[in-house]
Amino acid sequence: MAYRPRKRAAKPIGRVFWQVHGTKRLLGFAGYKAGMTHVAYIDQRSHSPTKGQEVVGAATVVEVPPVYVYGIRCYNDKRSAQDVLTENANVLKILKIKKPKKQTTPSEFDDVRLLVFAQPDKTGTRKKHIERMEVGIGGKDAQEKLEYAKTLLGKEVRASEVFKPGEYVDTIAITKGKGWQGAVKRFGVATQRRKATQKVRHVGTLGQWHPAYILYTIPQAGQMGYHTRTELNKQILKIDSDVDSINPNGGFPHYGFVRNDYILLKGSIPGPYKRLVRLRLAVRPQTVQEPKVSYVAK
Repeated sequence: MAYRPRKRAAKPIGRVFWQVHGTKRLLGFAGYKAGMTHVAYIDQRSHSPTKGQEVVGAATVVEVPPVYVYGIRCYNDKRSAQDVLTENANVLKILKIKKPKKQTTPSEFDDVRLLVFAQPDKTGTRKKHIERMEVGIGGKDAQEKLEYAKTLLGKEVRASEVFKPGEYVDTIAITKGKGWQGAVKRFGVATQRRKATQKVRHVGTLGQWHPAYILYTIPQAGQMGYHTRTELNKQILKIDSDVDSINPNGGFPHYGFVRNDYILLKGSIPGPYKRLVRLRLAVRPQTVQEPKVSYVAK
């Protein structure tokens, strides 16, 4: 029920809820899913049954080219926003935004976020157009957030400046689309005996007689996949810029070679290859212990 309605996502960039954080820092980043591999690392979790042992498991490679900070957005109590944009005319031309004649800092605001865009043209995804988004900022109050945001305006930010190995992040992405599917595949409805109704892959009943209408909870055919999904607490095993240590011979299937910094996440994440993945500092914080990665398969 938490996943209703199962409709296609409006945009290929997932929406993010930004938490309140007292430390002055960026709360998120964006990258592109390159593929998966398996790694060996020393488990250092204090209550783990494999503490101190070498553990082998699956990991996801996310290529994270630097994001460009092109603006600052200030929100007030009524959630109306006012933007302060970069002075770089070339960037504004790319964004198709007219250069403002005069920019003034808002006087009353209670929240500040950065306006950034990812640069897929620096990757092997063959995407040409930038992808714009908001990124939350941590700080004691709105004024401290604004001063910190001004230091980043018009600059490129790398993933190693935002996260560190051992931290936990939440991944927000659009899942792999599977098109229009029936109730058996979409909801796991049991197939029926052919002799019962001369049909196999259909729903046995669409509900009660009274009230005489079909409830929205009844499993029916419809869109499956291409939904926004958030997965919590994915540990960062490694952040590195040495692409030779991660690229397999011939590159990742359906992706190619990683050319920029990359993040190695423990486990799997939503979405197909080349899909934009948004990373957010975990809203359910965990104890940060940097894992000692001993082996990464190529």
